[in-house]
Amino acid sequence: MSSVNDPISDMLTRIRNAAMVGKRVVEMPASKLRREIAKILVKQNFVEKFVIVADDKQGWMKILLRYTDGVPAIQGLVRVSSPGRRDYAGFDGLPKVKNGLGIAIVSTSKGVLTDYECRAQRVGGEVLCKVW
Repeated sequence: MSSVNDPISDMLTRIRNAAMVGKRVVEMPASKLRREIAKILVKQNFVEKFVIVADDKQGWMKILLRYTDGVPAIQGLVRVSSPGRRDYAGFDGLPKVKNGLGIAIVSTSKGVLTDYECRAQRVGGEVLCKVW
């Protein structure tokens, strides 16, 4: 298996590709950041659930995608910040995704949060991705 320079982008691409072809389960290597992003996706009802399968030190993550009448709950996933170009924003400068219908996932000093949680806690950070 090849090494991945941007694991978050890899995660989003795997989910996006699986949703496009109608797959129910997506597998990928697990990490703390990927786990936190998956928790937010479950909490926001974009995915059904995720499990960590520990067959080695790192483990694998399986994500069960959510569909409604054959239509995926995730209509779009966009990586905002990348290793080559980080994108930071204060709580008042966080992007509104699809006029509030989507979420932005932000890595903050208080953990990985949605843009709504960042505004409520008045904390900014690195905008990882947008989901709608």
